[in-house]
Amino acid sequence: MEMLARALRAHSRREEPEEEGLRWAAVALVLRGSSLDDVELLFIRRAVRVGDPWSGHVAFPGGRRDVGDESLEVTARRETREELALDLDGGAELIGVLDDLRPRAASLPSIAVRPFVYRLQRDVLLVPNEEVHSTFWAPVHGLMDPGSAVEHVFDRAGSRFCFPAYRVRDDIIWGMTERIVTQLLAVARDAV
Repeated sequence: MEMLARALRAHSRREEPEEEGLRWAAVALVLRGSSLDDVELLFIRRAVRVGDPWSGHVAFPGGRRDVGDESLEVTARRETREELALDLDGGAELIGVLDDLRPRAASLPSIAVRPFVYRLQRDVLLVPNEEVHSTFWAPVHGLMDPGSAVEHVFDRAGSRFCFPAYRVRDDIIWGMTERIVTQLLAVARDAV
């Protein structure tokens, strides 16, 4: 995992510029394991909630920046603690930050998301709150397997939409989460 940590630290990331009306959020990519062969990535399945455009989706712990958050890293840590009772302050090391992302669909809120990557330093017990339906760990080497790349297709209002995705058992990882995973995998491939 040290090779991946070095590659993440060396990653030259793209930041979204500040603009009027843009809201910010942060997510935590939490890794466990000792080498790239056994490292796993934590995912959450969001609870189904009315008014949440990402309701029921596979995602990373995270959320919107609060007024009191000193930084987006504080946001990622706070949201992870709230959603999973996982304290990244005491049990994890920040090993990198990926590119800021914005939703591609104009119908989604004007928001930019900053992904922070952490390496767990000990075993943890995850306790999901009401925003999280469940959690699962996915092997990074499995996500790197070309067979895990699929197309997510769905129909809405008489139109068909197709998106790149990853399949992990019965779960489909698509949208912004897929884009973040793709960034992480690109860095991981560079580390090999």
